[in-house]
Amino acid sequence: MTKVETDTLMQPFAGIAMSRPGLLAEAAQAAVLRGVPLARILHAEYGVPREVLLAALSDYYQCAAIEYDERLPIPPELLTGLQGSKLAQSGWFPVIKDADGAMVIAARDPSDAAMRAEVEGIFGPARYEFRVALPDEISWFIQDFLHDKVGLLIGTERTGLAFWRNTMAQWRTRLDCYRTDLARARTALAFARTGLGLGAISRTLLDSRRFAGHPSLAYLVLAIGLLLLIGALPAYLRVRRSRMTPPRHQTLVEVTAATLSFLENYQNLEHAGMEKKTKETMLARLGDLLGNYCTILYPVPASRERTHLARERNVLAAQRTIASCYRTIYSRARTGLAFIRTGVSFVSIGIGLIGYFGPGFNTLFDGMLIVAGLLMIIDGGLWYLPVRKEQAELPRTRSAILAGGKTG
Repeated sequence: MTKVETDTLMQPFAGIAMSRPGLLAEAAQAAVLRGVPLARILHAEYGVPREVLLAALSDYYQCAAIEYDERLPIPPELLTGLQGSKLAQSGWFPVIKDADGAMVIAARDPSDAAMRAEVEGIFGPARYEFRVALPDEISWFIQDFLHDKVGLLIGTERTGLAFWRNTMAQWRTRLDCYRTDLARARTALAFARTGLGLGAISRTLLDSRRFAGHPSLAYLVLAIGLLLLIGALPAYLRVRRSRMTPPRHQTLVEVTAATLSFLENYQNLEHAGMEKKTKETMLARLGDLLGNYCTILYPVPASRERTHLARERNVLAAQRTIASCYRTIYSRARTGLAFIRTGVSFVSIGIGLIGYFGPGFNTLFDGMLIVAGLLMIIDGGLWYLPVRKEQAELPRTRSAILAGGKTG
């Protein structure tokens, strides 16, 4: 490292007032040794505001300054064929094209003749206005508008985040459809219980001495009950037959976790919050994980706020996805409880009929009711029991999701 190198780096910022003499030279030496722009050292480690750095550069190069802004409507024709690595090495980026064809170029060093020749070689003869920009902001222009790899960019990052929001929205739509199917099954079971009740009434009427001379009334009630049972049976069997559609409890949780995998690539936080007690269920752990990413950040530069808000929207969408998974799981539990209620009704009526009327020809029907009821109770238990673990973890998970935000 030579004194000439440090003096060359310091010249554009010579007018900046430092807290004590020698700090500018110290920062220049650090920039040379570490191979990073001096402006970055001054801003990040010595607290010099970006606007002060830009003002110093503007005075030194005697030209206007320009800041990075992701909202700039850069014409697509200016970006066609540009190579990000070459622009990063030369230190420039096209940002504006006026109606009369004049172009504004953001440049790290507007006085660089080689850079100007490169611009003219790419765009041809035109009227150019070169404006000075900080080296980091040239990099941000390149990363945003030339679509570098995910994790190193801004504009493309929003596209990736939008893709994951769509993925989560599609999964929530599937979960809504599953809940609708389960609701139809519960409605069918309600009709089945009604039909069962009418069948029991018909059975009672047939064996009752008081109505022995009027069997038509008993058969009419039985016919109505059978119609309700026959109408409800297909919906029940459709849900019962397809144990994976809607998926089982674990499948719902695993797919929900897969839709949240974007956190690994887009929400890179060095300190994600306090360590929390590990929950027993996977879905509860996902809820705790999201609490760590509910953050308030102040991105640099401030114009990256749109990207930050896109990240926050994704975290909120992830929270809705987890909540939707919980609702679907509990909808399965309610369906299981509906199976159990219907089974208990079958068993109770079958036992009651046998106990009241005693053994006889119709006892076969009563026994079928008891067997069907027992099977439905077992089936309902298989739907309901997996939710018991989630129920134990839900209150704390809910508070972690809703109150997990922190300031970073």
